[in-house]
Amino acid sequence: MPIAEIIDLRKTYLMGSVEVHALTGVNLTINEGDYVAIMGASGSGKSTLLTILGCLARPTSGRYLLGGQDVSGLSDDELSDVRCRRIGFIFQSYNLIQQLTVLENIEVPLYYQGWSERESRERAEKEAELVGLKDRLRHRPYELSGGQQQRVAIARALAAEPLILLADEPTGNLDSATGREILDLLHELHENGRTLIVVTHDASVGELAQRTVTLADGQVASIVER
Repeated sequence: MPIAEIIDLRKTYLMGSVEVHALTGVNLTINEGDYVAIMGASGSGKSTLLTILGCLARPTSGRYLLGGQDVSGLSDDELSDVRCRRIGFIFQSYNLIQQLTVLENIEVPLYYQGWSERESRERAEKEAELVGLKDRLRHRPYELSGGQQQRVAIARALAAEPLILLADEPTGNLDSATGREILDLLHELHENGRTLIVVTHDASVGELAQRTVTLADGQVASIVER
C-alpha cells in the first residue's frame, strides 16, 4: 500500500530575477514498510525533496500524496497539523530542547496533539525503553552523548505513531561506531514494520536501505533495489 506518492513534482525558486529549477519532474512511490535512501550531490535536489516530503514546503506543481491525502496545496496550518500527526523527524543535529528531560522531549509531539499527561508519559516511557534509554529519563540532553541524544530524537519521532519516519543525515554528527549503532536501530525499526526515508550523502548509509533513489539535476537519475 502506498504511504507516500510523488507525482511529476516540480519546485522552482526565484533568486532575484533568476529562476532556479530545484526539482524538474520527480516521480516516486514509497510503500508501507519501505526503507528508502535518497541520495545525490550538492544541488541535486535532495534537500528540496526532503522539505516537501516533510511538509515543510509546497511544490510549485505536481502532487504529493501522504497516506492517500493530497497535501500539495494545504495551508500552513494544515501542513503543520500533518507534520505533527503523520511525520516523525530525525535530524542530524537532534533538535532537542536542552531545558527538558529525556522524557519531556519525547512527550513534546504528544503535547501538541492533546494527549493526557498520563497517556503521554506512558507512551514516552515505552519509546525510551525501545531505544535503550530507560535509565536516562530524568537526564537532560547536555548530559548525554551524541548517540544517546540521537536515540532521544528517534524516540520522539516514534511517539505519535507517524506514517513515515524521515531521517536527515541521522549519523552526520556521530563517530563511525556510534553511527553504526544508530543505523542498526533504524534497521530494527524497519524490520518491525516502520516506513523509513533516509536522506544522506553517505553511500555506506544509503546501501543499507532496501532502495536507493539518486537525484541529479532535480530528477531521479537512478533507483537501486536490494
